[in-house]
Amino acid sequence: MGKVLGVLGGMGPAATVAFLARVQALTPAEGDDDHIRMLIDLNPQVPHRHTRAVEAGETLGRMAASLRDAGAEILCMPCNTAHAHADAIRAAGLPFIDIIAETTRAAKADGARRIGVLATPGGEALYATALEASGCEIVRLEGEDRAAFMEAVFAVKRGDVGEGPRGVMRRLAAALVARGSQGVIGGCTEVPLLLGPDDVAVPFTDSAEVLAARCVTLCG
Repeated sequence: MGKVLGVLGGMGPAATVAFLARVQALTPAEGDDDHIRMLIDLNPQVPHRHTRAVEAGETLGRMAASLRDAGAEILCMPCNTAHAHADAIRAAGLPFIDIIAETTRAAKADGARRIGVLATPGGEALYATALEASGCEIVRLEGEDRAAFMEAVFAVKRGDVGEGPRGVMRRLAAALVARGSQGVIGGCTEVPLLLGPDDVAVPFTDSAEVLAARCVTLCG
């Protein structure tokens, strides 16, 4: 019998739904009974992770405790930026799968040492710390590309995953490669809704895929 997975979601909703589908698809199963039981709190009303950080942490802590009380045994959160509040989640007393640590490990395993990151400012800061601690160098978007990235992410949140935002994300990934990236991390869970490995000229590490695979390993 596998462990029950608690998912802190809704940041944003489309990314969470895509993540749940990844967990299901990655689970080796012959029938319903072989799949992972998941308890999901899909909460799009989590306060803004940048501008209302204290409230966001308090909300995520309550969500983690509620999932624990409902029967979750392991927690995960398919939002990179909100991992700034990982301590509030861990306060619930359950193992918490850290998407930043897992993705950094996976990106480094490909042999890259200069790694580009497609992430929000908050997520980028978390990856900068993790990559540098592991002996890697982060490559960041610069200038107007930073605003272009955020606009593409918000397009996904509006429901637009069409060629417009897809083209922007491909261009931004190419910009990181042009600046010397030996690998690129999709460090926001909206990124893989616009970008895939075939769109990037170097190894692409999808944080949502990494997290889903680790959930399957620990809970399956």
